[in-house]
Amino acid sequence: MEFTLKELSSENFAFEYIKDGEKLAEIEWIQRGDIMVMNHTFVSDVLRGQGIAKKLLDKASEYARENNYKMEAVCSYVVQVFNKSNEYDDVKA
Repeated sequence: MEFTLKELSSENFAFEYIKDGEKLAEIEWIQRGDIMVMNHTFVSDVLRGQGIAKKLLDKASEYARENNYKMEAVCSYVVQVFNKSNEYDDVKA
């Protein structure tokens, strides 16, 4: 499964998974300087239970590390994962 980086506007970005022209998963953020404000995660019902949201968060955190960004958790999913795991401590804002 490949996630594609998409620029939604000058400050709004997402990693998306699109299959047959349909968006099945995405994690979205607003870029504020070197802070990625993680504001939305979506996984289609057809993909639920497969760890796709975690894979999206991993992809976004990899992007943050590569670009020396920090991530601010606003989306309830990202907040939950950040609170439960120290795996992302290096990118937490």
